[in-house]
Amino acid sequence: MDISNSIAQDVPIMSARYAQRFTQFMEKRGVKAHALLKNTDMSEELLTNHESFLSINQVIRLLDNATWLMTDERAPFQFGQQLDLPSHGLLGFAVLGHENPRQLISMIVQYLRVGLPLMDMDLSSTGSTFRIRLIDTWDLGHILPCVTKIYMGSIHRIASQVCDHFDIEFSFSTTMGSPAWQTLAGNSEFRFNQTYSQVTMPLMGRPAKPNDASLEFLMARNRQPQEERNRESDETVMQVRELIMSQPGRPCTTDNIARRLNISTRTLRQHLSAAGTSFRQLRNEIRENFATLYLKDTSVPLESIASKLGFSDQAGFTKAYRAWTGTTPGDIRKQARKVNNTPG
Repeated sequence: MDISNSIAQDVPIMSARYAQRFTQFMEKRGVKAHALLKNTDMSEELLTNHESFLSINQVIRLLDNATWLMTDERAPFQFGQQLDLPSHGLLGFAVLGHENPRQLISMIVQYLRVGLPLMDMDLSSTGSTFRIRLIDTWDLGHILPCVTKIYMGSIHRIASQVCDHFDIEFSFSTTMGSPAWQTLAGNSEFRFNQTYSQVTMPLMGRPAKPNDASLEFLMARNRQPQEERNRESDETVMQVRELIMSQPGRPCTTDNIARRLNISTRTLRQHLSAAGTSFRQLRNEIRENFATLYLKDTSVPLESIASKLGFSDQAGFTKAYRAWTGTTPGDIRKQARKVNNTPG
């Protein structure tokens, strides 16, 4: 691990409410809080303060203790299943799943990346089938299986609103058979010792788009009605949104997005224009949403937020955020702290 990553692991970036919920979950299974918190630099009082944030190192030590004390290797997945959208501090967003299933899948990645920043995620889709691949960015070592199971459980819980089957793959082994795992999620297939830890899930009631759909569109575009061309442009907008959400930083350019969609940059711009938008507009909208989430729900330094969103420095990020919202990142963070300090 390089020095910069080691230093970053001591920066408080994750809400203490997750650790509180986890200790409560483990206590119901006979593991006392003081045993979980041993040598973690955390107290039970700290966990009850929802304005507190934990560092990656504190979370690693907590889960390290939990791994030794667990009697059921499925427990992390079960804990993850308790983390629905409201548990991530996102009350009110869950209803979006019923109106826009694709948006809900993108939201899972967007909000887990901000609220529970222990792993990164890569989102991709083919037609109406989505895949979320988990990426270890913190060198989690022997607690990686525990963290992965928590993420998979939460993804399963949230996405079950719009998906009725899950193909869940883990890059590590298990001592239990598939039937034991399927008791936790009967609509899922569990596979272990795979190349990646990832989940694949089709949207309910929507057949996957044929692999040759793009070719069919090119051949038939001159005879398609206007509404069909609009549908194709709208589909492209949704795909572009998903790709930007999965990687909003510096590599997120028009050329790179077009390459990942296997179309020309010109065709991409034409689709976005037909839908009444542009790549710049979509990217700025998503970066603004990401930035606001970081500012309100985390204590991640402004310089780190700027880097995550593709800005070369904090000044550039501040200037852009003011142009988007009419206020500065610092003001948004101050307002959020005032709200959090207001007695309920």
